[in-house]
Amino acid sequence: MSDYKKQLQRIVKDYRQSGQEWPASSADIARWALKNKKYDLRTPTIEKIVRRELAQAMREEYITDAKGRRVRAKHPAKVKRNGEQITIWDDIRTAPRTHMEMAFANRRNHIVAECRQVKTDVDSYNDANPLQRPIQMVLDFTRDVEELEGIEIVEEDEWEDTEEEEFELAA
Repeated sequence: MSDYKKQLQRIVKDYRQSGQEWPASSADIARWALKNKKYDLRTPTIEKIVRRELAQAMREEYITDAKGRRVRAKHPAKVKRNGEQITIWDDIRTAPRTHMEMAFANRRNHIVAECRQVKTDVDSYNDANPLQRPIQMVLDFTRDVEELEGIEIVEEDEWEDTEEEEFELAA
């Protein structure tokens, strides 16, 4: 874990120990940290901040493909350059297949790791609260994805129907 993340976690710990309202929003914690001079901008370099914000902006850029689907435009893939592992970004419209295979595998691995962690968290919570009904966590997303795809198709059909009705009204 980076020193920067440790600093941020320490700020949260200090916030809680100072008797501030908890649970709290990250905005409340940030205001408290700045007011109490707990956040040191020199710790993360400006380059790291810009790099993180650029990555987030690329992650949030979407395009519409030829079939009308909302698709993420930029995709990161981990590669080795000069013996060092780095993450490079490419555009789905121009990226070579090898880049996209790596990018999709990385995203899938991230999802699997998140699922493993939520399972561990749920199991721990359930073990610590044996008198309560256990929280059940279903990690098979097949039906969820199918449902979302079905909703998207219905929404597209409804939009097309509305468009035709508007056209007929205008005629």
